[in-house]
Amino acid sequence: MGVAVEVEGLTKSFGSQNIWSDVTLTLPPGEISVLLGPSGTGKSVFLKSLVGLLKPERGSIVLNDVDIVTCSEHKLYETRKLFGVLFQDGALFGSMNLYDNIAFPLREHTKKSESEIKSIVLEKMEMVGLSGTEEKLPGEISGGMRKRAGIARALVLDPEVILFDEPDSGLDPVRVAYLNQLIVDLNAQIDATFLIVTHDIGTARTVPDNLGLLFRKNLVMFGPREQLLTSQEPVVRQFLNGRREGPIGMSEEKDVAQVEAEMAALEARGGDSHNGVGPKGASGGEAVPPQLEPTEGLPERKAQRRRQERVARMLHEFDQDTAAAIRASLPEDLLAKADSGAYEPTQGSGGRHWGPENGGDGTSRTATATLPRQGGEG
Repeated sequence: MGVAVEVEGLTKSFGSQNIWSDVTLTLPPGEISVLLGPSGTGKSVFLKSLVGLLKPERGSIVLNDVDIVTCSEHKLYETRKLFGVLFQDGALFGSMNLYDNIAFPLREHTKKSESEIKSIVLEKMEMVGLSGTEEKLPGEISGGMRKRAGIARALVLDPEVILFDEPDSGLDPVRVAYLNQLIVDLNAQIDATFLIVTHDIGTARTVPDNLGLLFRKNLVMFGPREQLLTSQEPVVRQFLNGRREGPIGMSEEKDVAQVEAEMAALEARGGDSHNGVGPKGASGGEAVPPQLEPTEGLPERKAQRRRQERVARMLHEFDQDTAAAIRASLPEDLLAKADSGAYEPTQGSGGRHWGPENGGDGTSRTATATLPRQGGEG
């Protein structure tokens, strides 16, 4: 099973330019999480921070009791071996064939014999559907095949966490659909923790167990997919429906008056449910579509049951729309336990990162960052 990645109070800047502040979330072990956000909000910077390629000014990133923000270089080097990364463009060596590209991490970081390396490389290439392409160069194959080769290379060290930086970038919708299915299938087979950074709303609606959104230098929200897909937060609704009306503008932000005028006009037209179909897989409405299942013949995702048990424990803490969407996805045995009061309120070190928690006054609050006032400094 993959490991949990616990991020607490993370802040990153380049000189005087703040990228994001006080980002707090936990990637549950073995589950698939997706991080959304407008262009330029620091999603790729966040991935690079997770693997220690960039050093945040404040906060912690803990895996297996190791904080990679403060640990020694030796410990960081060892901890990085827990990660596999698919970069935006695949980052393959153009002069190497696919076999040597995929074998590269094994030759660099292990003392395995060439026969052992061959066995591993061929296994991973088969997992991603690239058997028989070992001798091809990256320039001789399609963009989708390069993505799959990058995934195979990310798998060879048997990582416990895999990061996908815009895996759909440059792919047509059909290839994106195949890639999404491959990601779900791989998760079923290896049970690692996945984090996907993407702009594709179709991916965000159907692939992950958990969803998050970065905007205006903050993590607006992170939690079970149903929480964001039913959220009424204006920036979440705008992004998930791929529309112009809302806080996000061409330069990322709009002023308050413009946002209010746009939202009033949208409401007069019937709201999101009559907004038509937007780009990048966005479609009007607030329905929570079914989550992708592994291809027939593959094992069930172990993370799916763990995730169902986790959200069942928190069911009473969500708002009505989120709770209804979660209930529709739960098996009868977990629904019965939730309704009987068998679960205690979620407390402890990780609960508030993974979903809502009870406030000290007995009310419930959701695990969302406070969004600054639209269009202003205060």
